[in-house]
Amino acid sequence: MESGPAIFAGTAFALFGAGLLLWTGVRMAHRQPVAYGVSPATAATLTTIFSVVFLVLGVWCFGRL
Repeated sequence: MESGPAIFAGTAFALFGAGLLLWTGVRMAHRQPVAYGVSPATAATLTTIFSVVFLVLGVWCFGRL
């Protein structure tokens, strides 16, 4: 019974992390701002860190199965 929520949470975290990483990469490749009003280096660094954190959380949830 407990594997259902772990699968859902792992999928949600992994999809969000992958989507955020992909979105950040596309924005940086097109030389568009990642976040308005923030320096490009800071925005790219923080979004990359958070996307990796979400990917790791997704992998951790899948590892708990």
